[in-house]
Amino acid sequence: MEEKAVVPPPPSTSPAIDPRSGFDAVSRTFHSLRPSVPLPARDRSLSFSSYAISLLPSPLPPLPAVVDAATGDALSFPDLLSQIHSLAAALRTEAGLSKGHVAFILCPARLDVPPLYLALLSLGTVISAANPASTAAELARLVGLSKPRIAFATSETAANLPGDVPTILLDSPQFRSFLAGGGGEVPPEEEVGQMDVAVIQYSSGTTGMVKAAALSHLNFIAMVAGFHASRKLPAERRRREAPDVTVVGAPLFHSMGLFFLLKGIALGETTVVMGGGGGVRVMLRVAEKYRATALTASPPVVVAMARWDEKIDLAALEYVICGGAPLHEAAARRFVSRFPAVELRQGYGSTEGGGITGMIDREECLHLRSVGRLNQNVEAKIVDSVTGETLSISQTGELWIRGPSIMIGYVGDEKANASTFAPGGWLKTGDLCYFNQDGFLFIVDRLKEMIKYKAYQVPPAELEHLLLSLPGVADAAVVPYPHEEAGQIPMAFIVRQPGNNLKESEIMDFIAKQVAPYKKIRKVVFTSSIPKTASGKILRRQLRNHAIYSSMSRL
Repeated sequence: MEEKAVVPPPPSTSPAIDPRSGFDAVSRTFHSLRPSVPLPARDRSLSFSSYAISLLPSPLPPLPAVVDAATGDALSFPDLLSQIHSLAAALRTEAGLSKGHVAFILCPARLDVPPLYLALLSLGTVISAANPASTAAELARLVGLSKPRIAFATSETAANLPGDVPTILLDSPQFRSFLAGGGGEVPPEEEVGQMDVAVIQYSSGTTGMVKAAALSHLNFIAMVAGFHASRKLPAERRRREAPDVTVVGAPLFHSMGLFFLLKGIALGETTVVMGGGGGVRVMLRVAEKYRATALTASPPVVVAMARWDEKIDLAALEYVICGGAPLHEAAARRFVSRFPAVELRQGYGSTEGGGITGMIDREECLHLRSVGRLNQNVEAKIVDSVTGETLSISQTGELWIRGPSIMIGYVGDEKANASTFAPGGWLKTGDLCYFNQDGFLFIVDRLKEMIKYKAYQVPPAELEHLLLSLPGVADAAVVPYPHEEAGQIPMAFIVRQPGNNLKESEIMDFIAKQVAPYKKIRKVVFTSSIPKTASGKILRRQLRNHAIYSSMSRL
């Protein structure tokens, strides 16, 4: 991994910044209204693991660090740190891992995943985690992008990995011995720099096929530092003295699940991970059982919670962090009506940009259509996607962001990097947004072609490539279709070859056999042609608008 980091300049201290909106009329830039959070000097060697451990109090918190909701098993902070050190030593001496190597991880949520993540980070080894539900073909592409030296899997997930990747099974005696300290104490060979790659996560970016986004140790340090600073709010903002317990509904390979796991450990909280499935019912019962003070949720979970009609004790629950996809205002209002004592903290972020906006108190949560205010150390611009003009308050354009949580770049894809980054370290999000006069961000639409199904990213180009390989398909396009529970579902427009009578069910079955469940085609429309530009680019918005209008006209 030798990707060059994009290092943003320090935040502006211009006197032209409006204290209400955060807008600087001179630079045409929006600034965070939250106090700036000091970060370690960039040239200081510091892995995320070392930073996280440095934040823990001494003595260590007398409560579980991680709980597996599926089994009820827990890992204390002393045991977690012991396993991190033992595993790092064993992986260095027994597996030969060191700085810059990539470890591909294909595991469901388990208690041994957190120490594995932090041990790898302490060595400077790059984490590259993927969805265990991925097909062999999907995994082959991801492995081709990240080029791992080794893989970690379980007996159930290993079969789909490419055969040429050396694999260690987490449910093997070998790995258990690594956790127990079989490798001894071995110091790292090389110091880990904050700008070294820490994690590779997979994203379709603003368009096209899946890409490998490289994130630095600094990206995670900066985001955790923001949460750590927010804990120092005045005492009246904290309603109780009970321990912080967060139920993380997102899987640990997902950007949201990974971050909130790392954040919880660094801040000395109890993190309950969901690895056994069961949906919203199980999640809420887990929150009740462990007296959760917070939980992370995708919009479909919030929708389901708003409709919850069974008796349940969530008296300890202070807030729900909702992100990953848009949440309809009607669903947010239903949630607030059902759980009036719980703050619905909507936020906005991305694999490439990290945490961009959020809400931190009850007053901010009253803005149900917004995704919150800019997080600490984050700057933003609103840019007209046609003219390139930088816009002002209440004007809609593409959101550009800059800050220490932004990715290094896409691995081995300079073309994508060139189209994603603008001069000055600005990341183009591909989202159409505006800021109001109080600094709240509102998402209007997306320039992105990516579909968000239950917070998972579904790249249309990947599905279109598969559809065009199906005999009987002359042309195809995939667009998002609105769905209240899932947010969006993949919808395919199909042009049949002359004389062919291909059926909707055949198309859905063909795709379902080749992709993870969240990527399935769930709606098919047959058409005579696919609208395209002169250069051949599919006019997806025209197709999407046609689909929505046709659906409404039938009501």
